[in-house]
Amino acid sequence: MHAHRLVATGFGLAALFGAALPAVAAPTEAAPELQQLKDQIAELRQAYEARLQALERRIAELQQTSSAVAAPPPTVPAAPASEPPRGTAASASAFNPAISLILNGTYAQLSRDPATYRIQGFVPSGGEVGPGLRSFQLGESELGLSANIDPSFSGHITFSLTGDDSVSVEEAVFERQGLFSGATLKAGRFLSSIGYLNGQHAHAWDFVDAPLAYQAFFGGPLKTDGVQLRWLAPAERFVELGAELGSGTSFPGNDTGRNGVGSTALFVHVGDDLGDSASWRVGASLLHHRAADRSYDDSNAAGTTVSNAFTGTSRTWVLDGIYKWAPGGNATRQNLKVQGEYFRRTENGSLSYDTQGQAGGPASGDYRSTQSGWYLQAVYQFMPMWRVGARYDRLDSGTPRLGLVGTSGLVAADFPILQSARPSRSTVMVDYSLSEFSRFRLQLAADRSNPAATDRQLFLQYIMSLGAHGAHSF
Repeated sequence: MHAHRLVATGFGLAALFGAALPAVAAPTEAAPELQQLKDQIAELRQAYEARLQALERRIAELQQTSSAVAAPPPTVPAAPASEPPRGTAASASAFNPAISLILNGTYAQLSRDPATYRIQGFVPSGGEVGPGLRSFQLGESELGLSANIDPSFSGHITFSLTGDDSVSVEEAVFERQGLFSGATLKAGRFLSSIGYLNGQHAHAWDFVDAPLAYQAFFGGPLKTDGVQLRWLAPAERFVELGAELGSGTSFPGNDTGRNGVGSTALFVHVGDDLGDSASWRVGASLLHHRAADRSYDDSNAAGTTVSNAFTGTSRTWVLDGIYKWAPGGNATRQNLKVQGEYFRRTENGSLSYDTQGQAGGPASGDYRSTQSGWYLQAVYQFMPMWRVGARYDRLDSGTPRLGLVGTSGLVAADFPILQSARPSRSTVMVDYSLSEFSRFRLQLAADRSNPAATDRQLFLQYIMSLGAHGAHSF
């Protein structure tokens, strides 16, 4: 309505201006009066033009206001269902490559000399780190680089930096996602996806050290040089199937010097939610290795150091399960995580005694062993930043069948490392995380890996994360 009144006013002024123009233009005899009228007309013209321009601007403003009131309110974009995890393809492309660094260090107070550490009843894997050194030490830090290679491939490499100034390649892989619906291909060196904990880097563990079963059966997390194909089923429930082919050079295999595949692995994982506050996942894995003259050092009954070697096949089953709870699905304030894994390994072949011929050897005979182990742990975050946890480890070495005992003049005491034992360990911890990038941990443990005596252990640990870092797995 305001707009129509303004328009009418404008038209009235224009009409007045038009009516006055002929009258002024009429000839007159008085030249001064004529000039005066011309000047007045010019002033009126300028005033009316300025007034008309002002009215037109006002009309345009009112029309814009009327349109804004009549138009529906703008649609507010819906919030995303969840924040994209750090370290995804978008952030990986922010830098070329993205760089991450994990700083890890500990202080250890041990009641037993760590140089005498061993897991009784199990062939040394070469990777039993045990409790490490006493006092302050630099733990396993990690340097990682990752980037998208092209629209089809991505790659990353992770270096392990240890306190003895050694550097090794933890992972060096490229991945191809979308090979077909739900499939991912990985090739290079990678942490095997068997079990639950194996695929996680050390800084993501809930305790300072790995469970005893991982040290005894694999010498720490199992690394595979080879290829992996993983498929995620298009179902409401999480179903993952996978297979791996590798060189098999890591324990329980070794470098056989032959062409072809030295290790194979199959795994399946299934999971789902339990309401809004809980979720679970279970899995089963089968690992097969070949070994040829896989050697280890032992002491015979006379105390002489001898070198023995195993040749044959090694088959390991792993069952894993995890349960997570957080009220309303919000794990920032309070949450509970319970996880466990069971291992069973069977080895068949032959065992060679004293391969160097230093104690009456060499000699060879049949060998068969069945060994098992498990751990169960729970970690509870009772308030923001603070968590407590407990873990129990148990191993059973079984009693191996040694064809050399009783047939070559040898006795069971000539193989002391293989004597039956049931190592165990009890562990508790409390940690504090100022943010997702920093953590401090206190851990106490009673380690009975060696039946000679219990090792009372105290650890203080720090973990610091710098740079780009991907979200941890479930």
